Amino acid sequence: MNYDAFIEQKTHVGTDDGFVPTWLPDVMFDFQRVLVDWAIRRGRSAIFADTGLGKTLMQLVVAENWVRCTNRHVLLLTPLAVSHQTVAEAAKFGVQAVRCSDGRPPAGAKVVVANYQRLHQFDPADFAGVVCDESSILKSFDGATRGAITAFLRTIRYRLLCTATAAPNDYHELGTSSEALVDLG
Repeated sequence: MNYDAFIEQKTHVGTDDGFVPTWLPDVMFDFQRVLVDWAIRRGRSAIFADTGLGKTLMQLVVAENWVRCTNRHVLLLTPLAVSHQTVAEAAKFGVQAVRCSDGRPPAGAKVVVANYQRLHQFDPADFAGVVCDESSILKSFDGATRGAITAFLRTIRYRLLCTATAAPNDYHELGTSSEALVDLG
């Protein structure tokens, strides 16, 4: 086998495993609409956008579209300090989100917000999608948290990673983020 064939064999090409968005609120800026449309159509993607560009709104719109398409729960993982803010932002934009730490998604709200340290409480079978806010948590190549998140995500069809602190030249972080988005089976 020549080198080009070897590299081609190792390539993981993403697919459009998503759908056409059904809801893009008018409050979004054009660049946000484009990113969210792209993320929903892809099904698995990452939005690495700088601070202040509206990642919370974008991830809530993606999650709400997954809810509307599947009529199932979406898990939105955040750092502990961010979970209350995410639920408050959801209410501002008409997205029903609720904090949950015991692993039992409530019947009313379809967007379930939890912190990363509670992931072990949840059953992946309960969710159509997972959004990882501050996904730079995945950058530790051999960390136990990264391993648990990646294993959980492998069973989920729709996945979105969001962070403002992605290190563009950190090959470990790019690799661990990619691993969380693709099926390696």
